[in-house]
Amino acid sequence: MNRFHVKKVAVLGAGVMGAQIAAHLVNVKVPVVLFDLPDQLAPTLPAARGSLPPEGAGSALGRPGGGTGPKTGIVAKAVEGLKKMKPSPLGVAEDAELIQQANYEEHLALLGDCDLVIEAIAERMDWKLDLYKKIAPHVAPHAIVASNTSGLSISALSQALPDAIKPRFCGIHFFNPPRYMYLVELIATPTTEPQILDDLETFVTSGLGKGVVRAKDTPNFVANRVGIAGMLATMKEVDNFGLTFDVVDDLTGKKMGRASSGTFRTADVVGLDTMAHVIKTLQDTLSADTDPFYASFGTPAVLKTLLEKGHLGQKTKAGFYKKAGRDVLRFELESGEYVPAGQKADEVYARMLKKPAAERLKLLRHAEGPQGRFLWAILRNSFHYAAVHLATIAETARDVDLAMRWGFGMKQGPFELWQEVGWLQVARWIQEDIDAGKALSKAPLPKWVFEGPVAEAGGVHTAQGSWNPAANRFEPRRVLPVHARQLFPELLLGEAGPRFQEAGSTLHEDKNIRLWTLDQEVLIASLKTKMHTISPEVCEGLQQAVEMAEKDFRGLVIWSGDEPFSAGADLESTLPAFIAVGVAAIEDAEGFMQQTMLRLRYAGVPVVSAIRGLALGGGCELGLYSARRVAAMESYIGLVEVGVGLVPGAGGLTYIARRAAENAASSTDKDLLKFLSEGFTAAAMAKVGTSAIESRKLGYLLESDIVVPNKDELLYVAVQQAKSMHDAGWRAPHRRRFPVAGRAARATIQGQLVNMRDGGFISHHDFHIASLIARVVTGGDVDAGTLVTEEYLMTLERQAFCELVQHPKTQERILGMLNTGKPVRN
Repeated sequence: MNRFHVKKVAVLGAGVMGAQIAAHLVNVKVPVVLFDLPDQLAPTLPAARGSLPPEGAGSALGRPGGGTGPKTGIVAKAVEGLKKMKPSPLGVAEDAELIQQANYEEHLALLGDCDLVIEAIAERMDWKLDLYKKIAPHVAPHAIVASNTSGLSISALSQALPDAIKPRFCGIHFFNPPRYMYLVELIATPTTEPQILDDLETFVTSGLGKGVVRAKDTPNFVANRVGIAGMLATMKEVDNFGLTFDVVDDLTGKKMGRASSGTFRTADVVGLDTMAHVIKTLQDTLSADTDPFYASFGTPAVLKTLLEKGHLGQKTKAGFYKKAGRDVLRFELESGEYVPAGQKADEVYARMLKKPAAERLKLLRHAEGPQGRFLWAILRNSFHYAAVHLATIAETARDVDLAMRWGFGMKQGPFELWQEVGWLQVARWIQEDIDAGKALSKAPLPKWVFEGPVAEAGGVHTAQGSWNPAANRFEPRRVLPVHARQLFPELLLGEAGPRFQEAGSTLHEDKNIRLWTLDQEVLIASLKTKMHTISPEVCEGLQQAVEMAEKDFRGLVIWSGDEPFSAGADLESTLPAFIAVGVAAIEDAEGFMQQTMLRLRYAGVPVVSAIRGLALGGGCELGLYSARRVAAMESYIGLVEVGVGLVPGAGGLTYIARRAAENAASSTDKDLLKFLSEGFTAAAMAKVGTSAIESRKLGYLLESDIVVPNKDELLYVAVQQAKSMHDAGWRAPHRRRFPVAGRAARATIQGQLVNMRDGGFISHHDFHIASLIARVVTGGDVDAGTLVTEEYLMTLERQAFCELVQHPKTQERILGMLNTGKPVRN
C-alpha cells in the first residue's frame, strides 16, 4: 500500500499566491517553509524569533518560526501582510508566525526535509528555469516538485530539471484566493510518473480540502482557458450590444447561476494585471492556426486604459469599479472617468432567467432586446468554445464542467446547461449562428456533437461516464482510495452516483427531518427545513433520533448534506403562535428547544454534529450540545441572536457559563469572570468565527473537535468519530452543578456596558440586551460561587428571551431581518 505522507512543504516565492498557499498549509496544520530572494538590506529580526545557523548546520532548522535571519525581509514582509489581507488567507491571523521563513542564498538545505516543493514565483519561464537549477541538488530524493503556474508549459519547465527529478515533477494550479477557491488543477508532463500525480491528488484532496481537475498541458489549462476566453467574449459582446458594466454584472451574476460578482467585479477581484497576464499567455502561445477563436483574444480597449492608469482592480481600490465613500462608481471608457453605478437589468430578463433551462434559453434565443440577445450570445459562445476545444484541453467534459463550477463559481458548467436544455436543439441553434456569421468563430461544431454516442445519449454526461472525444467513449470518474472518503461527491447533471437525499435506509422521514442510516451502525439525522432552521417539529425529530440511536445504533450524526448546517431557530414559524397565543407560545417553544439540547448532551450514545457553512444561533447551540463536533474548515459559527434583538435561548448562554466553570476548575486562577468574559463578549457582540479555527478560539469548537479540510469528507469523518467514541466506551457526562460568577461579576460587566452606552458605542437597546446576557451567564442575583444546574440557567435564558420578544425595538429587528435579510440597528 502506498503511504506517501506530506510532513512538510516548501513554497518557493513569497508573492501574493505563494504567501497565501503557505497560509493555507498552516490552516490545515501542514508545516511550511516559505522561500524568497535574500534581502540584503533587511534589518535583523529580533533574537526571540530565532535565526538560522549556516546552511546545513543542523536541527534548529526545523522549528516553526525558525529560518529567519538578516536576509529574509522579503518573506517577513509577505508574512506580515497575510495578517492584513481581506478576505483573510489565515484561519486566525496569529498563525502567520507558524510559517518558517527562508531565502535561497542561506537556507536551501531546508528543502531536504520537505516532501513537497511548490514553486510559485512570477510567471517568467527564464526565472523559473534558473530557480530549478539552483534547488535541484537540495530536493529530497522522494519529494514531489510542482510549479504553481496559471498557464506556462509544464513540459517546457521540466526541461531544466535533472532526470532524477523529472518523474516527480508536475504542474499545480491553485486559484486565487487559495484558501477559499475549491479548484486545483494538476498537470502532468510526458515524464511524470502516474503514481506521483495520484499521490499529489490524494494530498490536495484530503489534506488541503480541494477539488482536483487534471488538465492537459495546454495554454492556461482548463478553467482559465475556458473562463478567460468567456470573459473576453463577454467584453466583446458588451461592446456589440452597448451595455454598461453594472447591467452586465447584474445579468451575469446570481441571475445566471454564476458567482454573485458577475463579470467585471470578478475581474476586479482577480486583479486586472493578473487577467492581462492570462490574456497575454493566450496571445503568445496560440495563433489563428491553433485556435479558431484567436481573433477575439485581443486585449479589450477598456482593460488597456485601466492598466495604463494603474487601476488594477480591488488591490488598487479602482478598476472597472471604485468606491467613493459609500457610493460605488463604474469606469466609463468614453469619458475616461468614473460615473455612478447601480443600474440593474430589465425586469423582464430577470424573470426570464428564473424559468426552467429549456424555456429560458428558447426565450433568449429569440429575444429582440439587447440584453436578451447579449445573454444568448455569451451562452452560445461558451458552448461553442468548450465543444471545439474539449479534445485538446481536457480528458472529459466532466473536467471542463467541474473546473468552471469550482474555479469560476458557476452553478452549472457549459456542457451541463447545454445538456439540460436539450442537446441537439441547442447544437442546431449554435450551428445556425455559426453559419449566419453571428458567432465569434466560423469553426463548426465537432462531428461528435451531432453524430454517434453523444447525440444518441442526449449529452456528454451519462450514467456510464462523461464524454472523452479523444477516446471516443464515455469514461467513468477516476477512482483513488481517497475518494472513498467522499460518500456523496458533487455530481454533474446526467451523472450516476449516490445522492444523499435517497441514500441508505430511511427509518423516519417527514417534511422537517429525515432519520436514516448507511451501515445500520450509526444513525444520521438530516434537517430538511429551509436553511435547516430549527422548529419545534425539528426538535421532535431530533428527540426521536436520540431514542432510536440509543436503542439500535452506536451513535448519532447530525448532518444535512449541504450548506448551511443550520441558520438557527425558525422565528418565522413561531410568529403566528406568538400573535395568536402570546408570549406563552414562545416560552413553550424555547423550553422545548432547551429540552432537546439537553437530550442530545446526555444521550446514551455519542452525538456528533457535522458542521459545514453557517451554524448560527440555534444551529450553534445544536453543535455545542453535541458530544463532539466535526467541522469543515469553512464553517462560520456563532451566537448571533443580538442581531434580531434577542438573547441565545436554547442553551447557548448556559453553555458559556458552564464552560467558564469547567475552565476555571482546571486552572489555578479561580476568578470565574476571567473565564467568562470572552464567551460573554462573543454572545453580546454576536461574534461569528470566520473559520473553524477561529470558532475554536471563540470557544464554539473545542481542541478535541475535528476540523476537516474537505467539505465532502465531513460525513465520513463524523461517522468514524461516532463509532470510535462508542468503541472507546463513551458515556454521557454526569449531570452536575457548577459555580457561577454571581452578582459581583454582573456588576463589573454592567459598569463596562454603561461606559459603552454613554460613549455611543452601543445603543440603549443593545445595552438592555447585553445586560440580560450578563444576568444569565453570571447566574442572576446570587453570590459568587453559587452552584447551579443547567436547567436553572436555562430558565433565566427563557425569561430574558421572552422579555425581549415583547419589546417593540426587538420586534422591529425581527421584522426587519425577515423582510430584508439585514440587521436593523436601533
